[in-house]
Amino acid sequence: MNIYWDSFKTFFKIGIFTLGGGYAMIPLIEEEVVNKHQWVKREELLDLIAVAQSCPGVFAANISIFIGYKLRHTPGAVITCLGTCLPSFLIILAIAMFFHQAEENPVIASIFRGIRPAVVALIAVPTFNLAKSAHINWSNCWIPILSALVIWAMGVSPILVIVAAAIGGWLYGTFVKPTE
Repeated sequence: MNIYWDSFKTFFKIGIFTLGGGYAMIPLIEEEVVNKHQWVKREELLDLIAVAQSCPGVFAANISIFIGYKLRHTPGAVITCLGTCLPSFLIILAIAMFFHQAEENPVIASIFRGIRPAVVALIAVPTFNLAKSAHINWSNCWIPILSALVIWAMGVSPILVIVAAAIGGWLYGTFVKPTE
């Protein structure tokens, strides 16, 4: 099969069936890219997700670009990014064309209220899977919990939290527990 066509179809499917943004597509990406096609290993996906989160731009586009680049460099990155972004573009275009007619429709408002809890679950599941892959356990779960609380309750920039975690990880790895 043609890797370009396969990767475009895969990321188009991921893009079209994902409600709730980039983080909600992580389970689909994992299933398609790691389990089904085996384009990347689970550990590599965890690293790609971390890099995609820390880069500017839309997470969904970033992760698709990184996976596409790993597959076929720049042409692969372009194809996977197109596959990911095209469904959203087409859906938003359709909504923009017809939204003024459906804006006050109670059925549509109810549909969106029903989708919200499902989106929260779609984000929660990969969060727990990523925590497991990152070897977060009861002894170190305080780090993501504290980080989330500092960002949410104190309004600290996530960038500062990432920098502090990187420095803390470096200090721990250098002075407390040298790697094998």
